[in-house]
Amino acid sequence: MILKPQDVVVLLKLVAIGQESWTFQRLAVVLSISQSEVHAAVRRAVAARLMSEATAASGRPVREALLEFLVHGVKYAFPPERGALTRGVPTGYAAPPLNKVIIGSSDPPPVWPYAEGSVRGLAFAPLYPSVPAAALKDARLYELLALVDAIRAGRARERNLAAKELESRLDTVVA
Repeated sequence: MILKPQDVVVLLKLVAIGQESWTFQRLAVVLSISQSEVHAAVRRAVAARLMSEATAASGRPVREALLEFLVHGVKYAFPPERGALTRGVPTGYAAPPLNKVIIGSSDPPPVWPYAEGSVRGLAFAPLYPSVPAAALKDARLYELLALVDAIRAGRARERNLAAKELESRLDTVVA
């Protein structure tokens, strides 16, 4: 079984909701992903040992495994696709929380292409097409996704800062 980019999105949403209970249907609605795809994402996460069998029903990812994959594997498994100047939602170093510690250059920032976005920047393909809309509805998920994008495409300093931020945010994971 091979992980898909939407699996990372589902796992990050589970981290974002913390200890709240969830259902496949609820995740499907808030992420704009089909219920069967959310279910498949959880199955793949269990197979990849990013969620343990015992926690799959309660939806708690394995903190150490997820952190290791996000910091060391996601940039190789899901390299970013970049594009032309477009309107969208800032990501990577240009989005919270890194935009508070990294001063942007005069270059256009990376953005997920999104018609309702507020920033013009260089297109940066999100892990899944519904990511911009889902991120704008959930600030915590937005930060997690932006941190992952900083690891996927950032320079060494950005990747290191993002890894530290991710590590502190994954403390809510209980498995």
